[in-house]
Amino acid sequence: MVNDYGKEIKKLGFGMMRLPHKGLLTDIEQTKKMVDLFMKAGCSYFDTAFVYPGSEEATRKALVDRYPRESYTLATKLYAAMTPTEKAAKAEFKTSLNRTNAGYFDYYLLHSLMDSNYQKYEKFHIWEFVEEQKQKGLIRHYGFSYHSGPELLDKILTEHPEAEFVQLQINYADWENPAVTSRANYEVARKHGKPIVVMEPVKGGNLANPPEKVKELFKKFNPDASPASWAIRFAASLDGILTVLSGMSNLEQIQDNLSFMRDFKPLSNQEQEIIHEAQRILGRSNTIPCTSCHYCTKGCPKQIPIPEIFTAMNQRLGSGQITESQEIYNTVTRDKSRASDCIACRQCEKACPQHIEIVSKLRECAAALEN
Repeated sequence: MVNDYGKEIKKLGFGMMRLPHKGLLTDIEQTKKMVDLFMKAGCSYFDTAFVYPGSEEATRKALVDRYPRESYTLATKLYAAMTPTEKAAKAEFKTSLNRTNAGYFDYYLLHSLMDSNYQKYEKFHIWEFVEEQKQKGLIRHYGFSYHSGPELLDKILTEHPEAEFVQLQINYADWENPAVTSRANYEVARKHGKPIVVMEPVKGGNLANPPEKVKELFKKFNPDASPASWAIRFAASLDGILTVLSGMSNLEQIQDNLSFMRDFKPLSNQEQEIIHEAQRILGRSNTIPCTSCHYCTKGCPKQIPIPEIFTAMNQRLGSGQITESQEIYNTVTRDKSRASDCIACRQCEKACPQHIEIVSKLRECAAALEN
């Protein structure tokens, strides 16, 4: 697929959610080097969002201020779910324009539609609003990112055929996960003929370090291929994919991704069989399907570091690393709330795109890691 200037949009997109940091601030100099490597490889799709802390500003400094506007494709998002009024929701668009100084957005998304919030986008007339911005030339294409099941996705695409694309969570681990419904959502988008942007192909980094049996399976077939390469190539090999976003956090990650995506080759039939075996192995896994998006922590009254606690627990559940799991837990909860501090208000569960039963999982973490 090509952008509006005839430039090819390669199958690897740069997710600007997990940029490198120096202390509490984004490491702009390292981000610039990452952007340069990405652009030099012929890749051009960058994805940010109003709610990613510091991301839109970093995108301006590392990309917009340094490259001709027609040389890259920029996507960002409007998140109405957390805004109190229609005016506040619509104001996000202008703020994003000011933060990025991009002039316009190639792809603009209604952010994280799901059962609990999609009606708010209707109530606040956000669909009409983004169409107005498109008519003004401030948006080239608009669609939405999505975190619920196939029935609602079909309803939204039926009611809003003007949506030009949809962003879905797709990875081989969640392909048949009933909580994520990757395959079913993918098939709905294909039925409606919508190009798909893939998010979380590496499941928040979890598939870059999968359980040992999966690692061994991959290494036996191809010792030189990283676990992340299997995950990203799985998503990119599907039909109808516009690009696959990878939330890269350092130079090593971008170098690895470019090594197999610069000249992308779809998975062979034999490689697909290896993926199927990995899925069977993971089907027997009881790890917590957290992607570290941190949506759950924004309104937590106890400020519990939920994703970090789940990362610690998954070290134990995924690979039996009990000592390492305990060490990680002690580190991430030092001077912070612990899993047992949860008061079961369940605001985190309402915000979770993965529909994790966070309260019960925190109880399990407390029982396993606080003894």
